[in-house]
This record gives sequence, C-alpha cells and structure tokens, in this order.
Amino acid sequence: MNTEKSIPLKNGDHCHVIGGTHKGKSGTVQDINLSKTGHITITVCQENGARFKTLGKNVKVIGK
Repeated sequence: MNTEKSIPLKNGDHCHVIGGTHKGKSGTVQDINLSKTGHITITVCQENGARFKTLGKNVKVIGK
C-alpha cells in the first residue's frame, strides 16, 4: 500500500520521475490526460527542451 500523500498534478509543476522508463529525470508538467483505461498520463518537458510522456503515478511533484 502506498503511504505517501498524493499531490494533484497541475500544468507548470516541477516534477521528478520516481519510476518507469524515465526514472531519475525531472522537468515541468505540460499536458495531463486521462487515458481510455483510466490512467493519468502526462508530458514532461526537461530543461534542454526534450519531452517525454509518462504515467502520473511515476512522478513526484517537487515544486512550482
């Protein structure tokens, strides 16, 4: 069971990826979607301009 409090994601939040393929990367949340299967997906933009998509459950908000 996950004991951490879930902070809602918002566009512009700075986040750090804590799981999945992009683990260890960080950036700014740009796009939040709800997939057909009910999972939250987000697009993260890194400082160098690179963008990637990941699941919302794989990120931790670290600031704005």
